[in-house]
Amino acid sequence: MHNAAMRRCLIPLLVLAACASPASSPAGITVFESRSVVVDGIRYSFQLMLPTVAADARSPLVVFLHGAGERGQDNSKQLTWLPLVLAGDPVRVAFPCHVLALQCPVNEQWVDVPWGESTPSPMPTTPSRALRAVMAAIAQVERDKPIDPQRVYLTGLSMGGYGAWDLAMRMPDAFAAVLPICGGGDPAKASLLRDVPIWIWHGDKDAAVPVTRSRQMATALKAAGSTALYTELAGVGHDCWRQAYTRDGAIEWMFAQRKR
Repeated sequence: MHNAAMRRCLIPLLVLAACASPASSPAGITVFESRSVVVDGIRYSFQLMLPTVAADARSPLVVFLHGAGERGQDNSKQLTWLPLVLAGDPVRVAFPCHVLALQCPVNEQWVDVPWGESTPSPMPTTPSRALRAVMAAIAQVERDKPIDPQRVYLTGLSMGGYGAWDLAMRMPDAFAAVLPICGGGDPAKASLLRDVPIWIWHGDKDAAVPVTRSRQMATALKAAGSTALYTELAGVGHDCWRQAYTRDGAIEWMFAQRKR
């Protein structure tokens, strides 16, 4: 689904483990807890980044849905890209937050629709099991940690971009902002997100997920009365997240949003 070059930047280390077992995380920083949820008898692992503020201070929660290349069972590869950015200085100091990154198994996907087609698929009646695991993980973290309910953010790239659209439409009142990167959703359901701050990103040379998928969502949102933002990067392929997930991209915008 996408180029995995950045994975080579991952450096093994021990993380704070809720199950008391070591995992691997990026950049030599021990800022993650290893956790899990069980859905339909299947255990899904996730990492939770801790903020740089006092343990009892309410902090934003960023829910990150990774791409197809980070699927697996090592509870580590899903930290590639945005979690790496948010865990590194000076971003972690500037934007203290919790980051929830659940790992989707290899044989599953966030949304059971084809990725490479230009024509949108109808939104599935029920969420996939992997997406239900994300919902369960959000509920667990909101129960266990001092999350600011006005500042819960959702983003995903590629396969995770599809997941971000799907999850946002199922929980439109849950998120202060949604940042779908090179994904696609169901334009017929766009009105569900009319009042949610959204910033869509896609490269116009994307050979994995057609740029028309984001254009369709941007057009449908505008028709529904949304003020959603849309950035289409000229000459950029599938990896437009490299620009979106920077302070000059969408990070500062995301953290500036609060639930209306």
